[in-house]
Amino acid sequence: MVKFKNRLTLREIERYSVLLRSNPSFHSSFSEIVDLIEVEEIDLDADDFLKLADEIDPFSTEAKRAFVARTSIQNHAARMHKVLRAQRNIEIFHTLEDAERWVLM
Repeated sequence: MVKFKNRLTLREIERYSVLLRSNPSFHSSFSEIVDLIEVEEIDLDADDFLKLADEIDPFSTEAKRAFVARTSIQNHAARMHKVLRAQRNIEIFHTLEDAERWVLM
């Protein structure tokens, strides 16, 4: 699970991805919950979203990914990632509890 806060940038997501990839216990098939609830600003443009989907995302397309979003901006960012990854294992939820339940199914 990762929880982002305040202002979300490409650099912050890149740092997170590098940390995951450098951890010998990490497997790209792991499930993940991305908590965006406390993100107030998303500083990503179209090219950033493409880079995230094509290069930065360390998870395989088989990994279950749950995004928790409450605002329209948070939902839009999560939807963009889902569409660009062409991944059926990404879902968006309004509560952490619903995301956890889905990931554990």
